[in-house]
Amino acid sequence: MSIDRRQFLKIAGISSILGLGASVASATHTIWEKGLEPPQVGPNTESLTAKKWAMVVDMSKFKTEEDIKKTVTACHLTHNVPDFRNPDGSVDTRHEIKWIWKTGYERAFPGQENKFMAEHLKDMPFMVLCNHCENPPCVRVCPTKATYKLKDGITMQDMHRCIGCRFCMAACPYGARSFNYFDPRKALKPEQVNSEYPTRSKGVVEKCTFCTERLQFGKMPACVEAAPKGGLIFGDIEDAHSQVRKIVETKLTIRRKPDLGTGPSVYYLIGGSDHA
Repeated sequence: MSIDRRQFLKIAGISSILGLGASVASATHTIWEKGLEPPQVGPNTESLTAKKWAMVVDMSKFKTEEDIKKTVTACHLTHNVPDFRNPDGSVDTRHEIKWIWKTGYERAFPGQENKFMAEHLKDMPFMVLCNHCENPPCVRVCPTKATYKLKDGITMQDMHRCIGCRFCMAACPYGARSFNYFDPRKALKPEQVNSEYPTRSKGVVEKCTFCTERLQFGKMPACVEAAPKGGLIFGDIEDAHSQVRKIVETKLTIRRKPDLGTGPSVYYLIGGSDHA
């Protein structure tokens, strides 16, 4: 029986797929075990890239409570963060899911306060989020590699691989992770669901990811776009010409719990600045 060229190539292609299937699966498993990033089909020319992403927070730019609320809301709506509330409308802090939120100076920077500190600093709210540490303890303790580190410094959270053991929550010294005790999909209003970002299931941990899904399409993180101009500065700290690098080099900045050796990538500008 003779076959034409098209039939031959079709049969050969199917045979190759069947023969290589096992090896591809094995290679993919090896990639995850080594904590490496999955291979890309091709480079995205629109994406924003960096050797090491970092953020500078300048709370002097946040003039009102509405400035903070707008920033938090932008993040949470973009990522379908559930809003668990009591029947009376109050927030149940035991079950609250937070990617970015505000807290006081003493909670944000324990051990860095003193009795002579300016009163406005003591009373000022500070925006806090995952610090995307250089040495993240959450990555070391995760048994399924659901939390892992990208080459550009971002600490990721794969909510599909998460088994809900909460080891990462116990290891994180910043309280930057939240656990879904209830079905998060039931806490979302249908008209507010962002169809471009996946919703989660009950029993998984979630947190800030520096908007990796937006960076891939050339967009800055949602919080940066929503914040007052100069309130949140995001960029490549390894680039000597970047704005974040210049601020950290020339201004007084502090980080959360630096003595722990985690190497936070979020810097706080104290006393305000004259940057744009």
